[in-house]
Amino acid sequence: MEKIIITIARQYGSGGRTVGKMLAERLQIPYYDREIISMASEDSGINAALFQDEKKVHSLRALLTGGYHSNKLLSPESAGFTKDDNLFTYQAKIIRQLAEEGSCVLIGRCADHVLKEMPGVVRVFVHAPADFCLREAMKVNSQPENEVVKLIARTDDYRARYYKYYTGKEWKDALNYDLSLDSSRLGFDGTVEAILAYIEVRKKFDPQMQG
Repeated sequence: MEKIIITIARQYGSGGRTVGKMLAERLQIPYYDREIISMASEDSGINAALFQDEKKVHSLRALLTGGYHSNKLLSPESAGFTKDDNLFTYQAKIIRQLAEEGSCVLIGRCADHVLKEMPGVVRVFVHAPADFCLREAMKVNSQPENEVVKLIARTDDYRARYYKYYTGKEWKDALNYDLSLDSSRLGFDGTVEAILAYIEVRKKFDPQMQG
C-alpha cells in the first residue's frame, strides 16, 4: 500500500479524534495522538506532564512578539530545555519521524504545518456548529452544560492561539488544509468516507501521491 499520511486538526466536540481513529482502522495504519507526547518525553527525557500543551498558555508577550521561529533542539544543559518552544520542537521531531517511517494518522499538534514540506500529506480540519459540539462534548463530560460550554470555548481558543504561535497562521483558515469538513452534516462515518474518497481522487491527479 502506498504511504498515506493524514493530519487532523479539529474543534473540540467535532469528533475529529473519533474520525481519526476510524480512518486508521479502515486503512489499517497507525494512529497517533497523545502517544506523540509519550514519545517526545522518552526521546527528550523531559517529564510527559510538561508536554500537556492544552493545559498551558503562552505568554501574551511571546504571542505579540512573533512567536516561534526556531526548530533547533536545546540540550539538557540549556536553561531553556523545558521551555514551551523546545517542547514543541521535540514533538515536531517525533511527528516527522513517524511520517517518514510510514503511513499514519496524526491528531493535532500543528502536524499539518510540521509536515508542510512533505509531499502527499492529506491535511484535514474537522469542525461543526456549536450545538453539535456541545452535544458530543456532553457525552464524555460529567460537568454541567454551562461548564462544558466554557470548556469548549477555552479549548478552541487555546488551540487557535497555539496554532498561531507556532505557525503564524489562523487555525480555522481553510487555506491551511486540503479538506475542511463539517462532521454534523455527514456524521462521523460520512466524514471518514469523504476523506477516503478525497484520497482516491487525489491519487489519480496528484503526482506526489502516485506510486
